[in-house]
Amino acid sequence: MNSEIPASSNVTVLEQDNRTIYLVGTAHVSDASVLEVQQVIEQVQPDVVCIELCQARYNALTSDAAWKNLDVFKVIREGKTLFLLANLAIGAYQRRIGHELGVKPGAELLAAAEKATDVGARIELIDRDIHVTLKRTWANLGFWDKAGLLGAMVESLFSREKVSATDIENLKQQAHLSEMLNEFAKEMPKIKGPLIDERDQYLASGVDRAEGKKIVVVVGAAHVPGMRETFGKPVDRSSLEALPPPSRLMKALNWLFPLAILVALVYGIYDRKGSSIEDLLTAWILPTSLMCFLFTAAAGAKLLSLASAALAAPITTLLPVIGAGMVVGLIEAWLRRPTVEDCERINQDVQTWRGVYRNPVTRVLLVTVASTMGAALGAWIGLSWIVALL
Repeated sequence: MNSEIPASSNVTVLEQDNRTIYLVGTAHVSDASVLEVQQVIEQVQPDVVCIELCQARYNALTSDAAWKNLDVFKVIREGKTLFLLANLAIGAYQRRIGHELGVKPGAELLAAAEKATDVGARIELIDRDIHVTLKRTWANLGFWDKAGLLGAMVESLFSREKVSATDIENLKQQAHLSEMLNEFAKEMPKIKGPLIDERDQYLASGVDRAEGKKIVVVVGAAHVPGMRETFGKPVDRSSLEALPPPSRLMKALNWLFPLAILVALVYGIYDRKGSSIEDLLTAWILPTSLMCFLFTAAAGAKLLSLASAALAAPITTLLPVIGAGMVVGLIEAWLRRPTVEDCERINQDVQTWRGVYRNPVTRVLLVTVASTMGAALGAWIGLSWIVALL
């Protein structure tokens, strides 16, 4: 350990190409991490401070009006509703833990930027754009994986389990980290790749590109092992920034499912053996309409949205280019007409279920996701029913 750095700190010192890199592993809701980052930068007096932030996250941390320009209609049209809800759940969980510990999430990253300015060091934001990271993670998951992940995040968000400052500090220890990351890799391998492993490479390459003899790097402790492995190795940043196109299999499935429904209906109509056309249509329309209606009602949708859910589900489940959630969500958004104030209040409201239901923006998002899931479940029930009739 370098003599300039306190012996008790969570700092890795690396020598690379006549440069000294001080890699500070932090917890994003730790007051101790804030103090440690400030102390390291003050003592090292670096040429540059590299921070685990992209421009979008930096703007979000420094601006209270980050949600002001949210266009909920655009989110629904582009099919990003579940993606946005997951993002909200992650942020809300961090804020709840931070509130319990008296620390704003990401405070140590802001402290790094402020202290860098104080000592005259250049600031480098080295993380991959958050939107690219989340989109690559989202693209790696199937529909039910996304729903399961969102459910797990919502469960943790409203959990009453207390997290102590000691628990947070323990997560910065390498032994605890290795065990945690191994479990994470086993439970959610499709998430760990784009969320952690890819960013380890991107962050390390950002440090490699930084110019300076003494460099302080401030990142979450979970990234330290992967970054140490990557330093000095070539990294294809363009491939890590690219958004993967939908797989051919997923494209095919989007068309094969409705095609299977239509084939089954046509077959039943022309080869009726005890089942009338009315029976077959009932087997399709009833479950799709009913499931979509019930899920949408559970989300607290308005009456017109409920009616549109029942009417749209049997049709949209046969059309790969448009989903029931898009139709119902746009109607719900038109009825509730979220305001700028509603958008700015999201961070406060998502801390409780009552707040989520009260805020027009999050209510619209819930209705959109619920109607999508209800229609999907109804479609599988309907297909099974038709096959049974045939």
